[in-house]
Amino acid sequence: QLQLVESGGGLVQPGGSLRLSCAVSGFTLDYYAIGWFRQAPGKEREGVSCISSSGQFTMYSDSVKGRFTISRDNAKNTVYLQMNSLKPEDTAVYYCAADGRENFYCSGDGDEYDYWGQGIQVTVSS
Repeated sequence: QLQLVESGGGLVQPGGSLRLSCAVSGFTLDYYAIGWFRQAPGKEREGVSCISSSGQFTMYSDSVKGRFTISRDNAKNTVYLQMNSLKPEDTAVYYCAADGRENFYCSGDGDEYDYWGQGIQVTVSS
């Protein structure tokens, strides 16, 4: 059974950092592109970042570019999202998602992904 589990969220002050992890089980991460998404109360889901199965292709939304870094460790079946210089507007539930289609690099469109984690809360507040 394919499963994705996010961890590393919590409460952080503005300007602080968090590292989210997305641990996958039930499949080999090597063949899957991973996306990170977030949804704040009353807002639509937003694609934050994604990484191709090889790790050679990455993408970031304009709102996080230069502050967030996505990476993957296929040996540990885990994808990371390092979040620096956090702002109150980064507050949201963060989700990771996976897709294993051939020739699919990655996408910021959540509809492109088949498998989702349960989400984890990130709150940026003083």
